[in-house]
Amino acid sequence: MTNPKIKITKNEILSDNWFTLKKVTYEYQKEDGDWQTQIREVYDRGNGASILLYNKEIKTVVLTRQLRIPTYLNGNDTGMMIETCAGMLEEENPEDCIKRETEEETGYQVKEVRKIFEAYMSPGAITEILHFFVGEYSKEMKVNDGGGLDEEQENIEVLEMPFHKAMQMITTGEIKDAKTIMLLQYAKINNLLL
Repeated sequence: MTNPKIKITKNEILSDNWFTLKKVTYEYQKEDGDWQTQIREVYDRGNGASILLYNKEIKTVVLTRQLRIPTYLNGNDTGMMIETCAGMLEEENPEDCIKRETEEETGYQVKEVRKIFEAYMSPGAITEILHFFVGEYSKEMKVNDGGGLDEEQENIEVLEMPFHKAMQMITTGEIKDAKTIMLLQYAKINNLLL
């Protein structure tokens, strides 16, 4: 753990019944230099949805970058992860969830999305089913800056990049998130950006 912008101040075990559930209190230095104290439970629960936003004309994808404290605790030196937009279902269907999350995180308001599959992300340890989507975006769909919700302490950076660069980032290890790799590979296999 070498990121000077993260200071772990408390690490409590809440449960070790079946899984180990930890409550981690840490301080995080934001881009403006201010320190913010955050508390996270390091575990996974419930079901979610994820989407790869892509633009056929300019051959780009929209990804996000944010701090993921569980990865920091498991060897990711910066704690930052590049990912597809995703979120947990909140008593809604997966399609409505991913449209809401897309606008909150990326600032794009997509009208049409297509579900391509669903998968258990870690069936030996976690109950979560993740619903995978793809959707086309254009600059006209941008309705805000994105970045996530302040009340959820989200500090999300929106990344638009060439599809080929995103694919290279899997090989270089810059992208290590499973759902992102799965969606990018789906796009490549199915020629979504041709």
